[in-house]
Amino acid sequence: MTASNPDLPTEISQAALSVIADAGAQVGQFRIAGHQNRMVNTRDGSVENVASDSNTALSVRVVHNGAWGFAASTDLTEDAARDAAVRALEMARISAQVSNEPVELIDEPSHGTVNWRLPIGEDAMAKDDSEIIELLQEWNSRVAKAQIVNHVDAGVAIGRDTTFFADLNGNHITQSRDRISANLTAIHTSADGFEDMRTCAPPAGRGWEYLTGTGWDWDTELEQLPELLAQKASAPSVEAGLWDLVIDPTNLWLTIHESIGHATELDRALGFEANYAGTSFATIDKLGNFKYGSPIMHVTGDRIADHGLSTVAFDDEGVSAQQWDLIKDGILVGYQTDRATASRVGLTRSNGCAFADSAQHVPIQRMPNVSLQPGKEDITTADLISGVERGIYIVGDKSWSIDMQRYNFQFTGQRFFEIRNGQIVGQLRDVVYQSKTPDFWGSMTRIGGPSTYLLGGALNCGKGQPGQTAPVSHGCPSALFTNINVLNGRKEASA
Repeated sequence: MTASNPDLPTEISQAALSVIADAGAQVGQFRIAGHQNRMVNTRDGSVENVASDSNTALSVRVVHNGAWGFAASTDLTEDAARDAAVRALEMARISAQVSNEPVELIDEPSHGTVNWRLPIGEDAMAKDDSEIIELLQEWNSRVAKAQIVNHVDAGVAIGRDTTFFADLNGNHITQSRDRISANLTAIHTSADGFEDMRTCAPPAGRGWEYLTGTGWDWDTELEQLPELLAQKASAPSVEAGLWDLVIDPTNLWLTIHESIGHATELDRALGFEANYAGTSFATIDKLGNFKYGSPIMHVTGDRIADHGLSTVAFDDEGVSAQQWDLIKDGILVGYQTDRATASRVGLTRSNGCAFADSAQHVPIQRMPNVSLQPGKEDITTADLISGVERGIYIVGDKSWSIDMQRYNFQFTGQRFFEIRNGQIVGQLRDVVYQSKTPDFWGSMTRIGGPSTYLLGGALNCGKGQPGQTAPVSHGCPSALFTNINVLNGRKEASA
């Protein structure tokens, strides 16, 4: 971000913080943030899109006279920093005149000077577009040779966030984290329409090594994809009704995101946030007493998971990364917080969930890595399937729908394998599983062990106004759910 002068961020921040301190503000925070993104897409081996974007800016946030003030600039100079501080203080002065109650931030100790980078292997940002295109074309050639495959879409997305944070408490925190995602979709067309089959590799906080075999077995999945597509294209349509479901982590992560991740954001539970995903049925009166799911359900929030998309050393308020319980023994026991929401419910500390996707945006409470913990006994996915008389094994995510309270939902997937008497007998099509959040998680009767655990996730979780996007991971094992309502998506769509 400022490689030619590593002291420059501190000098610029001091210019802003001196103005804030002289004004007597209760809180003063300064950030410089740089964000880089790259994307390459191919269609049938031809380049369809190559795109990149980047932005770097500084911002100042204050609490003065009990009110928030915020200002930003793309000019990374001391004069611009001082000007932003003056504008933030003026905003706080105006806001104080109309605020109903004073802003209070829960305390966080000073962590001094810190430099942190998410560990990666090979720098993906350093790769030429031609090298990325070559990889996608090689993947395409492997899959396209199968007769069942009529078209192939493939893509790679790469991102890097580099931030500097300083405040009146003496913090000077520099952080950098990378992420990468890739996928390939094989498509079969016929007179009856089309079917597709996509790879299931999740996005991850990794480098280029992720696409060459570290962390995901691309060779095996690409080899299997055409046969999986052929099976799906000739599979019977599912019979609607109650089914037992063994859900793979490549699918279950998304159900966790929608029905637990958003529901346990404290600003939603308090009714302060409704953009993009609505509020939450998991209101504050339920804390400590609401049965969210079965007694084997243990869900944590964290900012520390290896290769997590939400993993950082500190959030955008200078709070150090932690892990904590959200649901324990099936009971709602915690929320995701930032320093302002934590103070509203009597907590002694924020769990570090403030994040902004640009220095030009205000940090808001954003989702950490929210994960369902595996069982202590190493039960395999095959073990779960072997105990099912009539069911469906679901692999890979696809479309979803959930209401604005995170309560009623339905999800589909990539691959649906019918289970009879403990054995997989073939694929099904058009499977949609539907439930209410507490009913669904209450029906979870067995969970896989550590060997089935996988960290899934998304790069584009949306929230706020103006809208912000954030990358987020969700780990989970395979799990068995009994008597879940399954709809036939094809018949529902034509009804």
